[in-house]
Amino acid sequence: MILNLTQHSATAEQVTAGVVAPVNHGAVKVLLDFASLPSVSDVWQRAVQLAQLAKASGCGSAMIGGAPFLMKELEFQLKAVGVSPLYAFSVRESIESTQPDGSVVKTAVFKHVGFYNPVLPVMGDDLTFEGE
Repeated sequence: MILNLTQHSATAEQVTAGVVAPVNHGAVKVLLDFASLPSVSDVWQRAVQLAQLAKASGCGSAMIGGAPFLMKELEFQLKAVGVSPLYAFSVRESIESTQPDGSVVKTAVFKHVGFYNPVLPVMGDDLTFEGE
């Protein structure tokens, strides 16, 4: 199972892929919402709390997303408690609809196609990538 640690409800495709809502989605939303410029300590504390929620859920992975400055620390804290951080990957499909007056309305539809699991090297890991 993949715990939804975003401010948004999972799409039908994500639910089919195993995404589940946290028991207290309201608490997750509060931890992900920043109304003012946070301190480094605030970002760290929120990441720790979110990771603890994920660990308590029993899910092995968590779909994350939100403030970019939080994501790196959240990735780290999730890995520290044994939960794999995942980012949803979607493709944008553009749909054009001709209106009765002849005008065209263009709508973007995002289709979930999978998850990206960031590689988080540990000190001493010897990572080599293709082309190196």
